[in-house]
This record gives sequence, C-alpha cells and structure tokens, in this order.
Amino acid sequence: MDRRKFLKSAAVGGVATAAFTTNLYARSTKRLKVCLSWPKTLPIMGEGALWFAKRVEELSGGSLKIHIYGANELVPALQVFDACSKGLIDGFHSGPYYWKGKNMAFALFSSFPFGMVADELEPWFDFAGGMDLWRKLYARYNLIPFKGGNTGNQMGGWFRKPIKSLADMKGLKMRIPGLGGEMMARIGVKPVNIPGGEIYTALERGVIDATEWVGPSLDLIMGFEKVAKYYYTGWHEPGSILEMTFNKRKFSSLAKEHQAIIEAATKEMHARIFSQFQYQNAVKLQELLNGKYDVVLGNFPDDVKKAAKKAIISILQEYSAKSKDFAMVYDNIKSFFPEMRKWTDTLPKWYLDTRDSGIIVD
Repeated sequence: MDRRKFLKSAAVGGVATAAFTTNLYARSTKRLKVCLSWPKTLPIMGEGALWFAKRVEELSGGSLKIHIYGANELVPALQVFDACSKGLIDGFHSGPYYWKGKNMAFALFSSFPFGMVADELEPWFDFAGGMDLWRKLYARYNLIPFKGGNTGNQMGGWFRKPIKSLADMKGLKMRIPGLGGEMMARIGVKPVNIPGGEIYTALERGVIDATEWVGPSLDLIMGFEKVAKYYYTGWHEPGSILEMTFNKRKFSSLAKEHQAIIEAATKEMHARIFSQFQYQNAVKLQELLNGKYDVVLGNFPDDVKKAAKKAIISILQEYSAKSKDFAMVYDNIKSFFPEMRKWTDTLPKWYLDTRDSGIIVD
C-alpha cells in the first residue's frame, strides 16, 4: 500500500472515530434535576447540595450531571416530596420530618425530642436497620432516600419575649415542624410549619412569636437576633438527619456506575455538612458568649422541660398505637437506643476526667 494513502486514510479514520466517540459521550450523559427545600445559596445546606452536584460530575467524568434548583425555583419548598414521587423532578434535598403528614413514621427518621444524638443516629441507620426501614417506607412513594447531612443538636429557638415558666409558652405561635411541633402543641404552643425563607418576615411582622431553625451557624445568618432577643438551648431535635432522596424508578434506570457514584457522593456530602455544622456552631456560639450580638442566651425553665418530656412520651405511645409503621420504626429504635446510650454516656465521664487532670484547660 502507498504510504501517503495509508496515512491519509488513517487520519480520516481517526477523525471519524474521535467524532463518533464525542457524539456517543454527549448522548450518554445523564442529567438529573434536584430541588431543595431551602435556597441553594443557604450556607452549609444549600452549598452542600451544590457541592454534591459538583462531586457527582467529578466522579463520573462528566457523564452524570445534576442541576440544583433552590426552593421555589422549580417546585415550592415543601412540595418536593410529591414532585419527586410523581417523577416531575428526579431528586430533592430536604428533611424527613416535613412529610409526617404522609406517614407519621417519617418524622422518626429525622430525630425526635430527647431522642438519639447525631453520633447515635449514624450507627442506627447504617447497622441497626434504620436505613432499611426508611427505604422500605419511602418505596411506597416511588422514592429512595440517602442521608443528606446532619445538623447536630439544634437550638430551642428565638423568642420575642422571655420564657420564665411554662405559663409563658401558652398560646405562642411558633414555627417548629415534626414531632417537636407536636410536643410543643401538647404544652400549649401553637406550632406553625413554614419554609425557612419565610421565617424572618413572619417573625418580624408578628405573624409568629417564636421560631426554631437550626443553630447559631445558620440562625445568625438569617438575622433572627434582630427581631427576637431571647435564644434558648434545645432538646427537640438532638441530631436532625437531612435527606438526599431520588425518584426510585429514575434511580434504578441509571447505570450501576452512576448509582454507586450517587451513593458515594451522598456519603461525602453527609459527612461534610455535619462537620461544617459542628465547626460553625462552635464558632458562632463563642461569638454569642463574647457578647458580639445583643442576645439573651439561656435554657428553658425546668417546668417547660419536664412538661415537654412528658408530652413526647405520650405522643410516641399514641402514635405507636395508631400506626403500624410508626410502631415498627419506634420498636426498632427502642431495641437499639438503650444500649447505644450506655456507650454515649461514657463520654461525660471521660471528659470530666480529662478536665480534672488538667489536659483540657478553660
């Protein structure tokens, strides 16, 4: 064969192959739409979802791309569950307790008052059946959930007036979702469930008298200290799980490689969000303690805590009697929680020992 003809033919073939490969790659790129229950510009949670999308694209070499839509951009903040279930969107980033109206048991997957802290929730999900139960119940709605972050222990909320006794809680309109809201209702509060983006205006205008959100890391960004001066520590959400949930049929249709990438990226995002919350909450709490903000920081009175604990016990018992799903999840938690808490309780003993020895200095 003539050498020049061979080289020319090879070059043409190479260009054709490159073009074919490029076109095939373009056609094979999968794109998913994921909506949030908060603005995508919201630090930690919104930014965490954007980081997740970037990480998925990196891990997939660009063959899987996720477009993130903030609250109300494509779907109203608290309608993402239904939209994803119907296949109108491919996924959402939110919190399971928002959907307790669908199934009471969903609230247990976030956390419940006086329940498991973040370090206890993790092994429950991963090794004690929590994730299996969550996916079993969500499958009825054509959904498959992944852990999408943990806020850690949340603060008890911002109040326009001081809480000196249980009587001061009576009749207060407070933004608080999930089982925490149910508990507050039992002690006289009027719970309201509104999206995060609407809380400040509602508090400023007196539509609500109090609100909980997350912790100092995000609460101070929201500016709640400008309209409510009294900030209380809390026990209503000791370790709230967030979710990155997908339409189950859509997820199942993805290549196994893409499914594995989503699972890996959600785990990274989950750990990243929890770590960032812990860090930023510590930084902002110190600013509060140093007097940077005109805020009165305190604990709820003992009679409020006592009434709240009594209320949540009644709620858990009543819901278990009403709902087989709730009972199934709660029974699983009860079989795991006591042993886990015995281990958790060793931490204060260790911590106090180190303080006494001078290893930790104030």
